[in-house]
Amino acid sequence: MTDAAELRALTRQLLADHPPATTDRTDFLRARFDAGLAWVHYPVGLGGLDAPRALQAVVDAELAAAGAPDNDPRRIGIGLGMAAPTLLAYGSDEVKRRFLRPLWVGEEVWCQLFSEPGAGSDLAALGTRAVRARGGTSRSSEAESGGDWVVDGQKVWTSSAHVARWAILIARTDPDVPKHRGITYFVCDMTDPGVEVRPLRQITGEAEFNEVFLTGVRIPDAHRLGEVGDGWRVAQTTLMNERVSIGGSRIPREGGMIGKAATTWRERPELRTHDLHRRLLDLWVDAEVARLTGERLRQQLVAGQPGPEGSAMKLGFARLNQAISGLEVELLGEEGLLYGEWEMRRPELVDFTGRDAGYRYLRSKGNSIEGGTTEVLLNIVAERVLGLPSEPRNDKDVAWKDLTR
Repeated sequence: MTDAAELRALTRQLLADHPPATTDRTDFLRARFDAGLAWVHYPVGLGGLDAPRALQAVVDAELAAAGAPDNDPRRIGIGLGMAAPTLLAYGSDEVKRRFLRPLWVGEEVWCQLFSEPGAGSDLAALGTRAVRARGGTSRSSEAESGGDWVVDGQKVWTSSAHVARWAILIARTDPDVPKHRGITYFVCDMTDPGVEVRPLRQITGEAEFNEVFLTGVRIPDAHRLGEVGDGWRVAQTTLMNERVSIGGSRIPREGGMIGKAATTWRERPELRTHDLHRRLLDLWVDAEVARLTGERLRQQLVAGQPGPEGSAMKLGFARLNQAISGLEVELLGEEGLLYGEWEMRRPELVDFTGRDAGYRYLRSKGNSIEGGTTEVLLNIVAERVLGLPSEPRNDKDVAWKDLTR
């Protein structure tokens, strides 16, 4: 088993062979992946060394001290936090070798084709269909003897679809069984001519999200993850990792949105009131509790796959962001109503802290929807963490085709 000393030696050798100051950024990241220093807990040959996950911090510290470039994780967060763990758990050897390296390096951006207009909170009710092709082959040169699937349907609230090269996709392959069965999980080529991406303008004025229309999109069977009809189980791996990546990201003390509010408080004494001071202190404590809880959750991840605790973290993240942004707008008074830009833009990533208070207030409203609605997450926490009885589900054993829609 690789230990901390060995990882330091390997990292220093990487830096000696590829000096960050004189090596092209992409070349350096590729070399880091090939050396097994991308995510050390992944298998050898797939960016890792089969080392304990906790030792990633050793590598990151050495590289940061040397001024080495990172892979811009905010830009490729869906690929890193959602697609990669699913590819690793369910992809074939060929799929892992094809996708994990360019995903981690950032050469290919990923998006997530899950939610649908008629199946938002009830994801298992999705209606996008995938059927076996009757003949012909996919555009993709990677198609194998397993044949193709043809996908038709619509997805919505898809972050980064306008810049994505690949997507993780779930579609219904058998309408004659209950909704949680008969779903299959695929990797979809976003450059396929049957894929149409349309912007969804938000309350912020931007179109960070998209709706995606799929018309006759051909996907090779080699790009199926997991067994046919077992897509719901595969999707759980994605969803649990998504909620950890949204709600449990590592931030420094007084980082994130609480840091912006605290800075305004310190720099603008004329805005202070006793009531706002009390509320700021309460939220500061809540933010610190959330940060420390996130650290403990990441320690638990070292031992295995994420569980329902990630849903609790994401639930707390949404509530905290909305409360802090509301306080910040109140603190700024009339200034808090100002909104610097109202132009139609299609950003590659969300920047909560680099914008004005009005943007943070408006954008945080989406936190209670994206990555699982608050209502769904409350049910998960109630049933899987607290052990409370589940809600009655009358459609549990009804074939999807017979559901009322």
